[in-house]
Amino acid sequence: MANGQKNRIDVTIHGTSYKIIGTESVEQIRLVASLVNDKMTEISEMNPNLDTARLAVLTAVNAVNEYVELQKYVEQLEQELKKLKG
Repeated sequence: MANGQKNRIDVTIHGTSYKIIGTESVEQIRLVASLVNDKMTEISEMNPNLDTARLAVLTAVNAVNEYVELQKYVEQLEQELKKLKG
């Protein structure tokens, strides 16, 4: 939200309810919560004996790894764009 107003939204992630507060749009908050829930479900299905804390850490590690890979890809695209402009 451009004006800095905070949105408050209830979401459920891996069976637990959370109140998320942020300046992002309600749609974005819901999307992020849904993606986290999906990733936790995916990891939990592959490792059904994980406790919630370990599941959360593995989900965070996976998410940050995807973020790092995307950063590398963006940097690569920026370099290619510079070459095309130069």
